[in-house]
Amino acid sequence: MTDDPFLLTLHPATHDLGGFKVHRTLPHRERTTIGPFIFFDQMGPAQLAAGTGIDVRPHPHINLATVTYLFAGAIDHRDSLGTFATIEPGAVNLMTAGRGISHSERSPAALRPDGPVLSGIQTWIALPSAKEEIDPAFEHVPKSALPVVEGSGASARVVMGTLWGATSPVTCHSETIYADIHLEPGGAMPIDPEADERALYVAEGQASLDGLELQPQVLYLLRPGVRGTLRRWMGRATSGGTSSPRAATGSIRPRTTGAQAASRFRRTTRPNSSPSPSRPR
Repeated sequence: MTDDPFLLTLHPATHDLGGFKVHRTLPHRERTTIGPFIFFDQMGPAQLAAGTGIDVRPHPHINLATVTYLFAGAIDHRDSLGTFATIEPGAVNLMTAGRGISHSERSPAALRPDGPVLSGIQTWIALPSAKEEIDPAFEHVPKSALPVVEGSGASARVVMGTLWGATSPVTCHSETIYADIHLEPGGAMPIDPEADERALYVAEGQASLDGLELQPQVLYLLRPGVRGTLRRWMGRATSGGTSSPRAATGSIRPRTTGAQAASRFRRTTRPNSSPSPSRPR
């Protein structure tokens, strides 16, 4: 019996794309998927040079879905459905490729003169075999529509799935939970054992699980059945040590919590809009 709560610790392959870096932890030579997640990329954080921006030219996707979630900056999305949508921090873009779609991603023109900032997570999610050839679709869900649960100096914005009774309006093709967690000084959040596959990722700052420091840009796959407490790390400082930790968590099916955990976390925002159809280009 091991005391190590982690089944695998996946360090990123980091790529310098000229002006910003992408840290990719999935797929990995030791693990190709975690639940439905087949790609997990952190973009930045970065400040691009004045007059520049990201320019991802039109390219195709098929038989999967992409999820974009930003911490800072903005990205213009255009696709072969005629969609145009600008994503900003706290909102979600879900692009379901199905039988096929092409899209581009660029920094908005208004942000280029001063040099845009960029920070966020982009994931690819495998579609169930029965949905691989569905019609392509796109939905933009604003920050105001995503529920937040909080307590004990921690908060979690529910990006996808259901957490402590709060359900994101973002379409889930497979059961999962994806949350953006913020930890204040002394803050803590329970990590429950009911999901079959669960992972933690620190995007900013420092955090720990039951006293074990979690390194930024590393994906930690938890052992089945492990229960733990995620806390702000108070050990040695690393780069950016003054910022509040920000972690992402995901699993293959919605988690439920015991009475003790549920009593300490409550829903604090009510979605006031549903996924919005994108405006034509």
